[in-house]
Amino acid sequence: MTQQEWRGTVVKKSRGLLDGANLYRRLHVRLQDGSTMKIRVNRTLWKVLEVGDSVIKRAGADPVKD
Repeated sequence: MTQQEWRGTVVKKSRGLLDGANLYRRLHVRLQDGSTMKIRVNRTLWKVLEVGDSVIKRAGADPVKD
């Protein structure tokens, strides 16, 4: 398992009951190289982020608002 580091901008927020029991919160993040990725985040981070906000993830840590 690799420890990823990345920085990007939130382009979309979504949430859903994918398994019918648990609410999953996801962010669509555009990385500096132009690619996008979907990441699952906790409720606290999901609530403070808005589209256009910057997010950073360091190796071995959860994503945080930049």
